[in-house]
Amino acid sequence: MEIKFDFNNFMAEFIGNKNGISESEVNNFKNKAKKIHKDLMEKREKGELPFFDLPYQDKLAEEIEKTADDISKRFDYFIVLGIGGSALGGIALHTAINHPYYNQLSNEKRNFRPKIYFLDNIDPVFISSIFDVIDLEKSCFNVISKSGGTAETASQFLIFLNKLKNTLGNASYKKHIITTTDAKKGKLREITDKEGFLNFVIPAGVGGRFSVFTPVGLLPSAITGIDIKELLKGAAEMDKKCQNENIWENPAYLNAIFHYIFDIEKQKNISVMMPYSNSLKDIADWYRQLWAESLGKKFNLKNEIVNTGQTPVKALGVTDQHSQLQLYVEGPDDKVITFLTVDNYKSIMEIPLEYKEIKDISYLSGHTLNELIKAERDATELTLTKNHKPNCNIIFPEVNEYTVGQILYMFEVQTAFAGGLYNINPFDQPGVEEGKHFAYGILGRKGFEHKKEEIEKRTPKKDKWVI
Repeated sequence: MEIKFDFNNFMAEFIGNKNGISESEVNNFKNKAKKIHKDLMEKREKGELPFFDLPYQDKLAEEIEKTADDISKRFDYFIVLGIGGSALGGIALHTAINHPYYNQLSNEKRNFRPKIYFLDNIDPVFISSIFDVIDLEKSCFNVISKSGGTAETASQFLIFLNKLKNTLGNASYKKHIITTTDAKKGKLREITDKEGFLNFVIPAGVGGRFSVFTPVGLLPSAITGIDIKELLKGAAEMDKKCQNENIWENPAYLNAIFHYIFDIEKQKNISVMMPYSNSLKDIADWYRQLWAESLGKKFNLKNEIVNTGQTPVKALGVTDQHSQLQLYVEGPDDKVITFLTVDNYKSIMEIPLEYKEIKDISYLSGHTLNELIKAERDATELTLTKNHKPNCNIIFPEVNEYTVGQILYMFEVQTAFAGGLYNINPFDQPGVEEGKHFAYGILGRKGFEHKKEEIEKRTPKKDKWVI
């Protein structure tokens, strides 16, 4: 059961020479692709890109499953404290695999697994409101931060640690905290070792946005009963394809080349991901961080200013046919659209016959919602193609752990390969770090006094320009 990459509507034969791409244009990248492939495989062999090895963790999967089973017996609530890459992968997996109303199900229908909450922001209302729906005495908190210095996660941790201490006392609170952090360094590692918290390790060299196949994504998934071994098997299956240097047989490399050509040569610097399945909508969210943070760079590897990277946009079919499609069809010619399509949904919903005399409604009877959503997707594809807008389709036979593992791994390799095409480092995020440092300066963190001084010396805002 493998996902398929249908790129027909990227080709000039279908959308014309202006916006479409020919086979020869792709073939022009064969030599460059071989060099990038060789570089990636050499770095993989040296252990410099450990995200490549994450699909092969049977022993860790066993350990995580045992821990998840134990937690499920002791707790009714599992709360993930993390932001960005520390949360988006877990959220994507939860939304893709679990029941859409998982937390509202009875204990029996959840197989007596804990309710799960991802606190991926620091809005005070969002955070404080969690106390209205959980019981601290029955809650386990998973604190995810490689460094431990991430201000958002650290502040959440301090709040819930204090609540646990005040509610449970110093003898019991430690049993309610699991950390996921670096093996040797960082403030959270220091705290973990001091407190003796149960913990899992984020491998060195794996950044947050590439961490979905580490305990960052695997532990919350296993907590809810997701089969993480099947997830890893799916990723391993895609890894086989992604080790092929033939670009026409490697979906990750090929899609990266297409997007690069569209961006650099066709001036299409917006990458829209539009799943036709609610279960896949947070994969689009996860992809946004992966593509934006990895490829949005000011400098290339020669330290030249390039200001490169496509802007990823999230849409949802069919919902956004009624909010964004008008822009995609008749607006600026600057977008590449990726559909995520499901062949077989987990449910079949028939449309009954009512109001037989009203022909504009009764024609729907005899069909299913499955047929309708497929017709809507097909119609959107046809409309875009007719208007010469590049679009492709990644097809899921069905949404399960195996196919989701494939798509996530494919996008990770695609991103790493695209870094080679752009000649940038896809594994750092200097622009994000600058923002963090300003926040540290504002809040008075030691060592960032210079950032506070920089803020204080900025040109004051003018009242006349605030109305």
